[in-house]
Amino acid sequence: MKQGRGGARGAPAGRTRWSEFAIVALIRVLGFSTVGFVLLIFAFLLREGLPVFFELPASTLLGRLWYPTFGSFGALPLILGSLLVTLLAVLIALPLGVASAVFIREVAPRWAREVLKPLIEVLAGIPSVVLGFFGMSVVAPLVRQWLGAPTGLTAFTGALVLAYMSLPTIISVAEDALDAVPRGYRDAGLAMGATRWQTTWRVVVPAGRSGVIIAGMLGMGRAIGETMAVMMVTGNAARLPLDAAALFKPVRTMTATIAAEMGEVARGGVHYHALFGIGILLFVLTFLINLAAARTILRRRRKGGLR
Repeated sequence: MKQGRGGARGAPAGRTRWSEFAIVALIRVLGFSTVGFVLLIFAFLLREGLPVFFELPASTLLGRLWYPTFGSFGALPLILGSLLVTLLAVLIALPLGVASAVFIREVAPRWAREVLKPLIEVLAGIPSVVLGFFGMSVVAPLVRQWLGAPTGLTAFTGALVLAYMSLPTIISVAEDALDAVPRGYRDAGLAMGATRWQTTWRVVVPAGRSGVIIAGMLGMGRAIGETMAVMMVTGNAARLPLDAAALFKPVRTMTATIAAEMGEVARGGVHYHALFGIGILLFVLTFLINLAAARTILRRRRKGGLR
C-alpha cells in the first residue's frame, strides 16, 4: 500500500518536472531566438550594405553632398542632421522628463501617481504618423510664426516632436530609478534639517543619477531611430547643419532618407547599397547607445542597486 501511494504521488511529481523542463527549454529557445533575429537582421544589412564601401571611395561616402541622381552619395549631411535633431531632442526632453519623474515619485499624492503613470504609458503608444501630422499642422506654423523661420519644417520642429516622443521613456526609467533610492536616504536628509525640496534635489536625485543617465540614453535611442514623424516635420533637405541658424532650417536624417528613397531604387544598384550602408551606421549607433545603457544597469546591479 505504501509503495502504491508513493507511486501515486510520484506520477504528478514526474509530470511537474517534465512541465518545468519544457517551460525552461521554451524560455531558452525564445531568448536565443531573439538574439538570433538581431544577428540575422545585422547579417542582412551587412550583405546588402557592405558592397557600397567597396564600390565608392571613402571620400565620396563622407562627402558633403547627397544627390543620388548625379552620383553623389555623401552621407555626412544625413549623419549630422540625425545627430543635431536627436541631441537637441534629448536636451529638451531630459530636464522635462526628470522633473516629471520627480513630481510623480516625490510630490504627487498616491491617487495622482496611479493616474499619471498609466497615462504616460498611453502616450508612448501614440502612432508616430499621428504625431507627425500634429507637428506639420500645429508645431510647424507656430515655429514659423514665433521664431521667424522661413519655413516651419526645420530641425527645431523635429527636435520638439522627438522630445515629446522620448518623454514617456525618460519619465518611466527615471521614475523607477528614483523609486529604487532607499527610504533611509530621504529620512536622513529630513533628520538633518533639510526641507523636502532640498532632500529631493540634493539627496534623492543625485542618488539616482545613474538611472537618470540611463533614461537619457534610452530616450536618445528612441529618438535616433524614429522615422515617420521626423520625415514629416524636418523638411528633408540634405544640407550640412554647421551653424547656429541650422536649427531653424530644414535638415534630413538617416532614417528619413531610407524611408523616402528605398521604394524608388533599383535592387542591386549603388544607390540601393548606399541606403543599406546608412542602415548599418544607424544600426551600429542605436546598438551602441542601448549597449551602454544596459552595461550601466548591470554595473549598478552588481554594486547593490540602481542608484
